[in-house]
Amino acid sequence: MRKVIVNSTPLIALSHIGRLDLLKMLYGEISIPQAVYKEISAKTGSVCQKVVDNSLEWIKVERIQNEMAKTMYKTQLHEGEVEVMILAKETEADLVIIDDMNAKKHAKYLELPVTGTLGVLIKAKQKGYIKELKPVLRELVDKHIYISESLIELCLKQVGESVDTR
Repeated sequence: MRKVIVNSTPLIALSHIGRLDLLKMLYGEISIPQAVYKEISAKTGSVCQKVVDNSLEWIKVERIQNEMAKTMYKTQLHEGEVEVMILAKETEADLVIIDDMNAKKHAKYLELPVTGTLGVLIKAKQKGYIKELKPVLRELVDKHIYISESLIELCLKQVGESVDTR
């Protein structure tokens, strides 16, 4: 089984559109570091916290071993992003799912395979887990997840869907 580490933003985005199940379908099991769980639990009773708490049989909350390593990244990244990368290195993860561009750059620098929420959705469409990508992207936007129109167009072209607006 592939080792997949996920940051909070993809969890939040997918939870808000009721599609966190795509992570289970694509990867079987995922891991999140404790800092990510803490972030999604900061607002008690949030949609994301409820969905994740109901999915703990396939979402594993893990503790990083090297707490000292966090000090190297603190000024540039959020604690969850830092722990995602540390956990990924410690467990030799096969994939990191993270949306923040700066965090993605750090992950690539650390030679971690990285994708984001949109990469997950594209893969889900390619595997047949979602019928059409466009309504899913529009739902994310409607739920206040920012995606530029040019990025939406790029994603739709990648999966062979029409790019016309709405």
